[in-house]
Amino acid sequence: MTKINTIIFDLGGVLIDWNPEYVFLEVFNGDREKMRWFLEHICTSDWNENQDTGYPIAQATEDLVKQHPQYEKEIRLFYGDWERMLGGAIQGTVDILKKLIDSKQYKVVALTNWSAETFPIAQEKFDFLQWFEGILVSGEENTRKPFEDIYKLTLSRFNIEADKAIFIDDNLRNIEAANKLGIHGIHFTSAENLKDQLKNYNIQLS
Repeated sequence: MTKINTIIFDLGGVLIDWNPEYVFLEVFNGDREKMRWFLEHICTSDWNENQDTGYPIAQATEDLVKQHPQYEKEIRLFYGDWERMLGGAIQGTVDILKKLIDSKQYKVVALTNWSAETFPIAQEKFDFLQWFEGILVSGEENTRKPFEDIYKLTLSRFNIEADKAIFIDDNLRNIEAANKLGIHGIHFTSAENLKDQLKNYNIQLS
């Protein structure tokens, strides 16, 4: 097996707990069915991901309000109350990140689908985002995972050899896209599972 020298982390869902339910469960008075319908049909994942490619948040909000004026208040809350969707650090993974960096055996970078407008809020909130050798933010590059170009950009910008790198992401779609370029992928489900998966690549966390 090729010796791994680079670890690429996703952020949301791996190191940072982000979930719009933290805002909208309250908005819909604890009614999970109404909340889920709203997030599946109005402020959808696809709509949010469009801002992750650099589309302006203000324009995206106005676009959606025009389409669904009866939900104007709720739509404006998506980014208006966005910071409350940040539930906190996923501490088990942060501990793994620190051990990898402290070992000084690996280049450790991040590749995240994130709006360039909201990412500074996360940077201010989470000190561990300063630990990375570099972070590629989709919204700053006008593309996102799982499109091939963002992986190629990550490899070139940080001088990474695909077959010597591991990419950790909670979205299997993004892992599969990385695999097509020869990057080893770990589908993140929990910090404990991540430790076991890293051992498969002879990466020991003392």
